Amino acid sequence: MGYFPFIQIKVRNKLYESFVNNLYLQLNEQIVVQTEYGIELGVVYTRHQRNTTVIEKQPLIKIIRRATKQDQNTFFSNIRKTIQIRNKVKSIINEHKLCMKLVHMYYILNCSKLFLYYTSNIRIDFRVFIKNLGNILKTKIQMVQIGVRDEPKIIGGIGICGQVVCCKKFLTKFDSVTVNMIKDQHISLNINKLSGFCDRLKCCMSYEQDNTKKNE
Repeated sequence: MGYFPFIQIKVRNKLYESFVNNLYLQLNEQIVVQTEYGIELGVVYTRHQRNTTVIEKQPLIKIIRRATKQDQNTFFSNIRKTIQIRNKVKSIINEHKLCMKLVHMYYILNCSKLFLYYTSNIRIDFRVFIKNLGNILKTKIQMVQIGVRDEPKIIGGIGICGQVVCCKKFLTKFDSVTVNMIKDQHISLNINKLSGFCDRLKCCMSYEQDNTKKNE
């Protein structure tokens, strides 16, 4: 088995890279890492040599340790905490009359920062909202605007195929999907059936594109 000194780590649906030194880590193993936001729980996504082809350049981060049972318990406790405060956060959003949709909330391990993922069609000034919410929850607030295709990637769901949606399960970036791809594959152009939870053409419509071109 080859030696892979670098790994990709998935944290909050974002990919990072790290040098593993002499620590051998299995794929899908949970680890505690230091990101630019603080101490977070990540998952080993790939192992590779530095000069191999990587999907895109990711920042290097520090691996602190393998995740312990306590780390895992803290992670799930934080999830329960976000569920408990979700209605309160939504109520404060309404009080500030912010034109946004709250999609997801996420605490870093020590709860010193809370990420709020949202969608909006307009630019919003969050300064007063962040200050008020931070004072109420006693933590720092980080607003993260996402697109419509990112929403199912974060939340997940079961597609018409009966599988977890691709963006949640394994996709790390969104490629362009066009009507021409569907026409090339001689698929009936029913937009309602070919659209995913994001109301965009399903990512899987591009999977056979290369093979279709080769067979022509």
